[in-house]
Amino acid sequence: MAGRDDSAVRNEWTVGCRDLAGRRRDVTVFVSSDDKVVLVAPPGEAAVLGPLEVGRLRAALRDAVVATATSARRTGTD
Repeated sequence: MAGRDDSAVRNEWTVGCRDLAGRRRDVTVFVSSDDKVVLVAPPGEAAVLGPLEVGRLRAALRDAVVATATSARRTGTD
């Protein structure tokens, strides 16, 4: 990815899903540099999640929140 700072640690999780046409896609969850949880859906598409994928998305969101809380404790910010 152009312009990406590989020296920065970035927590990132990917959850498989399908679009409305049934094609495989991914929803990505990551923690931004300012400790915000970011959810990236397939570009221009809807993400269709079954029960298993919803569970994985929930786990990825939980892990991202835990990562931001851990980072906030280290730096003393909220």
